Amino acid sequence: MTEQLRLMAVHAHPDDESSKGAATMAKYVSEGVDVLVATCTGGERGSILNPKLQGDPYIEEHIHEVRKKEMDEAREILGVKQEWLGFVDSGLPEGDPLPPLPDSCFALQDVDEAAGRLVKLIREFKPQVVTTYDENGGYPHPDHIMTHKITMVAFDAAGDPEKYPEAGEPWQPQKLYYNQGFNRPRTVALHEALLERGMDSPYGEWLERWKQFERRERTLTTYVPCADFFEIRDKALIAHATQIDPDGGWFRVPMDIQREVWPTEEYELAKSLVDTSLPEDDLFAGIRNN
Repeated sequence: MTEQLRLMAVHAHPDDESSKGAATMAKYVSEGVDVLVATCTGGERGSILNPKLQGDPYIEEHIHEVRKKEMDEAREILGVKQEWLGFVDSGLPEGDPLPPLPDSCFALQDVDEAAGRLVKLIREFKPQVVTTYDENGGYPHPDHIMTHKITMVAFDAAGDPEKYPEAGEPWQPQKLYYNQGFNRPRTVALHEALLERGMDSPYGEWLERWKQFERRERTLTTYVPCADFFEIRDKALIAHATQIDPDGGWFRVPMDIQREVWPTEEYELAKSLVDTSLPEDDLFAGIRNN
């Protein structure tokens, strides 16, 4: 390795970094890669999803501070660096018709203007690889979709000296990936493995919903072996106590089955400025020693 490798993961809310690509990040940290999580919002409008903490008046009144503290703990567990982009959570609108988004929230920002904050961070950190969500946000939360939009703009603009001249010296990342950890092949494999062992599966309803929505299959290009870091991933996720029930469906598949049946995390290569051969097992394929 002739140069320090750096990975930037761009996420919408605190907890997203621990549910999407966390084992990958922990693996790269263990190998000496510098990893930075860019968190777009503070998660201020997130619901308290852990039933054990619902109704706690302190948490409800101080949710921003609580989620920041949770992020600090998860960051330490994963061994990554983390920066806030400072946008305000848009919330997840529900109803028919959907209510309007809150004034000044992240999803209502001008995309080019909002991307400037990420351009500045890219130029400061100088990642060779950036990960984010696909055009659907992974799932259609307005903040996830906006995260995709600003990351696409920032990836291209960061290396252009004529774009965002106030944001520092240009730096061009070499590869951009979409997180695709919640993919159908993985879900089917784990579901069938549990049933074969006579165990209940938490994925039956997921698979039925996939059929109903006729969800388009994504192209999985990159499978990062990281089974040795699944426990770190889970520990980081549990650190986001307001968002995750430690007795919930996230943790119903025994660790030995996960490691045996599906020992990777998956990505979709969206942009590459270097030559690489697909499928890959390394986000830095084509970059190492170049």
